[in-house]
Amino acid sequence: MRRAILAVLAGGLLLGSAACGSDPKPSSAPQPTVSALIEATPVASAPTPDYSAENDAVCGRLDKVFTTEFGQFGKAIGKMIAYKEAKDKAGAAKAEKTAAAELRAVATAIRKEIADAENPDLKAAAVVSAGKIEASAKDRDYIEKIKTTKDLNKSLEDEIAEWLSPVAGYCAVS
Repeated sequence: MRRAILAVLAGGLLLGSAACGSDPKPSSAPQPTVSALIEATPVASAPTPDYSAENDAVCGRLDKVFTTEFGQFGKAIGKMIAYKEAKDKAGAAKAEKTAAAELRAVATAIRKEIADAENPDLKAAAVVSAGKIEASAKDRDYIEKIKTTKDLNKSLEDEIAEWLSPVAGYCAVS
């Protein structure tokens, strides 16, 4: 529609300028064609969708995942520390496996909560977060370094920041 209007206007301008000219001799300079004028006219791109309301809803669901599912992970880590302090290697190993399983549950819950998200960027960021959490469930070096509650903050703070950093640009991660 816009191109048709521009074509009519361009044609009218060309005809009008030719009819109103004071020089009786035709110009030797090549005149642009109507199609060249139409092709040279920029076309407005579609506006970027506003995902803010939907982002808020998705981030609210992710926040619930982070608080409930990470809570279960925290409980398993707490048990692991207690077993390590009691020198119960079997109990510590079992609690470590439980903690890893809880991390996998967090990743699964994240994927579930963003499955129908409309914002492709938020969705991609959440998938990256889930992948980082799953990778940490497999490579548990940081968990093995935790021997006391004093080690807990040192070891997990950076790890959690890494897990949540992809969605932090979209969601207020506390």
